[in-house]
Amino acid sequence: MKIKTIKIKNFRSYKDVVEIKFGDLTTFVGKNDIGKSTVLEALDIFFNDGKGVIKLDKEDVNKQALSEGDTETIISVCFEELPLSIVIDSTNQTTLQDEYLLNSSNELEIVKKYSNGGKEKVFVNANHPIGNNCKDLLLKKNTELQKIIRDNTIPCSNQTINAVMRAAIWQHYGSELELADIEIDVTKGDTKSIWDKLQTYLPMYSLFQSDRKNSDGDSEVQDPLKEAVKQILNDASLKTKFDEIATEVKNKLQDVATRTLAKIQEMNPEIASSLNPIIPATDSLKWADVFKSVSITGDEDIPINKRGSGVKRLILLNFFRAEAERRRTQENIPSIVYAIEEPETSQHTEHQKKLIKAFIDLSNTANTQVIVTTHSPALVKELEFQHLRLVKSSPTTKTIENVLPNRLPYPSLNEVNFLAFSEITEEYHNELYGYIELESEMTNYRNGKTTMQYNKLRKDGVTIVVENIVLTDYIRHQIHHPENTNNTRYTNQQLSDSIDLMRDFIMTLTP
Repeated sequence: MKIKTIKIKNFRSYKDVVEIKFGDLTTFVGKNDIGKSTVLEALDIFFNDGKGVIKLDKEDVNKQALSEGDTETIISVCFEELPLSIVIDSTNQTTLQDEYLLNSSNELEIVKKYSNGGKEKVFVNANHPIGNNCKDLLLKKNTELQKIIRDNTIPCSNQTINAVMRAAIWQHYGSELELADIEIDVTKGDTKSIWDKLQTYLPMYSLFQSDRKNSDGDSEVQDPLKEAVKQILNDASLKTKFDEIATEVKNKLQDVATRTLAKIQEMNPEIASSLNPIIPATDSLKWADVFKSVSITGDEDIPINKRGSGVKRLILLNFFRAEAERRRTQENIPSIVYAIEEPETSQHTEHQKKLIKAFIDLSNTANTQVIVTTHSPALVKELEFQHLRLVKSSPTTKTIENVLPNRLPYPSLNEVNFLAFSEITEEYHNELYGYIELESEMTNYRNGKTTMQYNKLRKDGVTIVVENIVLTDYIRHQIHHPENTNNTRYTNQQLSDSIDLMRDFIMTLTP
């Protein structure tokens, strides 16, 4: 299964419901502290039930909502690419559609509600029968379903399988189903088994945070292999083998000690009686110490914790990817979601490009989704528009939306970076200028604007002609004629002002 949309309500800075659409690769862009990481952390809470990176508490409730008396946080996820069949009763196969567990868009929609940062309640939002003879069948035991079939003489091929009986009842009352969107509580009574089974079909979610430790004292930075040793040694089958080895060694040591004491007894009973063998308990043995010298080093045997922060983070990031994949495979989880905050941190621009290419390739593999947050304009320019989600905030609302044409009537990555990061570039200035020029509106744009002196250099490279031109042309000329050094270089503020002027003008043009 894959995430199609997520809705968040009353969680940190998100007071009102915000809905976000996901693809195989989804990248959140926006200014600092605007709520990009909050989305990834909401998903960690949803999928990992507080056993992942993030722990939900009452401080996560939106402060404005709290002041209004609303303490309920809601995180809901819609899934697509659903399994063709599922098991929710014992070992009997059925489908989500046959059980009326899909919403009106034929998606599996799981809703989790948390009261004041407390324990979750789980619901399935489904287009479900509510007719008097057809409702609440998922709550009924085998004997109750049999009674309904018997009392109403309903044809049923197998009265030992709940799914078959429910299907027979719903088919019998087909004209009386009265389908409606309702929330089915799957955390109480017999429906709890439904949630227990549904969880096994959900993707595994792994979050790599931007503020993940990378100091010399961090065990993972000292070497990812040391962390891997801990996880490998936690394997149940290995623990059993180690226990067998420890027990055999202990028995043999006990035998050696007993025979040694027996020989001492023959020579000096008094000394022998004062001696006792001390053999540590098998569960006190520290097997990790056996492998304490494992490491990843460079060609010159420089340990990882002595490398630069960029190299350390690069290794950590790929250790995270490798571990997530290992867990997915070993735990037989059908799909995986990688969530990575700010992968560009401490990385050279070329590394950023390689990382995003790796994420694009990763997202194109089966049963895999990648979610990224970024502050890097260079990284954004390696993406397609379908990958981007722009997080915006106003005094009253917060929105997360697909990137659409804004001032320019076509998708522009320069414009995305301007909106998301307030990036002021000559490249964006050129793009705006070129669009106005293409629309034959440059004369109208210049009309009424203040002019400034520009010293134009003729083709002979010597003769200077003084012109009075608007700020935008002044900047444009300097961008395109860097060889002319006879003018005061424009400032970044002037570049910003010119971009704003062109954006405002474009808005006045007829679409």
